[in-house]
Parts: sequence; structure tokens; C-alpha cells
Amino acid sequence: MRASRLLSLLLLLQTRERMTARELAAELEVSVRTVYRDVESLSAAGVPVYADRGPDGGYRLLGGYRTRLTGLTATEAESLTLSALPGPASQLGLGDVLAAELKLMAALPPDLRTRASRIRERFHLDAPGWFRTPDDVPHLHAIADAVWNQHRIEVLYRRWRRPQQVTRHLEPLGVVLKAGSWYLIARPAPSDPPDTDNTDAVTDTAETTGDTARDPRTYRVSRVLTLRALPGRFDRPHGFDLAAFWAAYAERFEADAYQEHATVKLSPDGLTRSQILLPPTMARAALDTATPPAPDGWVHATLPIESVRHAHVEFLKLGTDVEVIDPPHLREMIAATARTLAARYTPDEH
Repeated sequence: MRASRLLSLLLLLQTRERMTARELAAELEVSVRTVYRDVESLSAAGVPVYADRGPDGGYRLLGGYRTRLTGLTATEAESLTLSALPGPASQLGLGDVLAAELKLMAALPPDLRTRASRIRERFHLDAPGWFRTPDDVPHLHAIADAVWNQHRIEVLYRRWRRPQQVTRHLEPLGVVLKAGSWYLIARPAPSDPPDTDNTDAVTDTAETTGDTARDPRTYRVSRVLTLRALPGRFDRPHGFDLAAFWAAYAERFEADAYQEHATVKLSPDGLTRSQILLPPTMARAALDTATPPAPDGWVHATLPIESVRHAHVEFLKLGTDVEVIDPPHLREMIAATARTLAARYTPDEH
């Protein structure tokens, strides 16, 4: 462990040229006192580490010193594809991402190393959505390992329909991170009986991409209750494209979810606020279907909705900047809510 940390410290100095003890401690997740001890150890081993004093000081390597330990292992090279996602990479169990990135950066010529550092300083991906607690995914590491090594798994999975807990034997094909939630793409193993209702995964709707019982399906990782690795390896389906599968699944899921429509009037502020407050599918439709503004600035639009009850909650977010025209039942639900709120906030004359 300490040897790995010393190497990481050396590569950090080689890559970034000068770093303070506090910066090194933050990168290596140790105390400043530990950094002092590690620097002393490197110096005792003959590494020319020099400390600059003053407000702009820090540790650096003298005389263009470069370690030759810049070879990448296969595992480290593969993990570099997630080096821009330190949080998700850690969840997946790819703990060597930092070391691999440091080795690669140290091996680059100075001009390319500067350019790579500049990109990292200017672009950062924060995958989870706002105002939400990330999913609890205790089995994500094991799932990622099974995907990588093509091992079948047995999972106890919680779904919406009864029976809510079902056992599945799966061949995991990939994992997807969507708005802070992890999803497993897997096909049923040959030993599993045909799943005739196709109601695993995210909702109680069909999760297959075709008509056969072994088509890949989507499972939310947070709903995996237990997991057991099964012996033996499986062969991935020829030509399976994870990105293409997910794009088709997302399009189908959205189409299945929004099967009804509502006609509304939106004020200028309502149209603007709809882009922030409404779900993306409804927000896009508000712009795409908006009529030319009337003299008062209001527009008509037709928005897809999951259900009347769902739309009731969503449109209330816009307050007085939206008026539901159709369906009548939704209009009446919102009117009833408005009457109840008005009565609740009317001062008691007695």
C-alpha cells in the first residue's frame, strides 16, 4: 500500500511539476504529515525531491528527473476510459484509474501533457441529477466484474408486480449510468425458464427488444437484493451494441410512458418555466407544439402525459401560468385543487 502511494506521489510530481503538501495530501487521500514522511522516504531512496519555500512554493523534482515506471498494464489501460468519471469508476471497483492516468500523463511529452491537463481543468462530468439521493447499489461492483469477465450471475430481483421478488439467472452484457441511476443490461441464461410476462426491470412494461425469450433486458441495479456468481463463462451475442441497445430502449420507454396527451395554454413565463419544471419529454413538446402567441402572449401546446394523475402534479408546478383545456377530467382535477387551496388560505372572518 505504501509503495503504491510513494509511486503515485512521484508520478504526481513528475506530471504536475510542482505541488504543495496539502495538494498532495488531497490527491492521495492521506494527511499532510504522511506526505512529509513519504517525501523524506523518496529523498532517502535517492529521488531528487526539492521543497520550494514561500507562498508559491511546493515540492518538485530537480533536473528533469523522470521515473521509468510509466508502463501501463492492460487493466490500467482499459480503466482509462473512465478516468473522467472518478465517482462512477470508484463505484464500479476500478480503483486503479488514478494510477493508470498518472502513468499515462507522466509518459506524455511535455506539450501533450500540458494540453491533457488543460482539458481536465476545463471539462468535468458530474453524472447524478440535482436534488436526488444516489441509488444504493451494493452489488454494482460484482455486476461490473461479471460483465467484464463474462460470468453468469443469479440475482434476487425486486420488481413492481407480484410476485415482487423473483430469482433470475442472467448473462450480464453491460451497465449504463443514467441521471445518477445504474442499469444492468442482461439476457436470461439458457437455464432460466421463459419469462412470459416480461415484467422485470424498470417498470411493469415489456423489457425485451424482440420476440425471443433471450433478448436482452434492462434491470435497475438498486433493485438487485442478492447476487451470486455462477461458474463458467458465456459468449456475448455477436454484434451486440450496448449504446445502440440503450438508445432504442430509452426511446421505447419514453414512448410507452407517455401515451396520453393534454392541451394547455401557457403564458410567456409558463412556457419559459416549463423548460425547467416539467419532465424533458413534456418540456420539449411545449416548445415544439407551441402556436404563435396570442395578443396577450399566451400560446396553445399539446403535451404528452403519463396519466391524468401524473399531469395534475406536473402542471401544478406552473401555478397560474398554465391553463388546461383538455382532457376535461384533468381540468376539473386542477380546478378542484385550486378551490381547496383558495379555501384553505382564505382568512377566517370569525
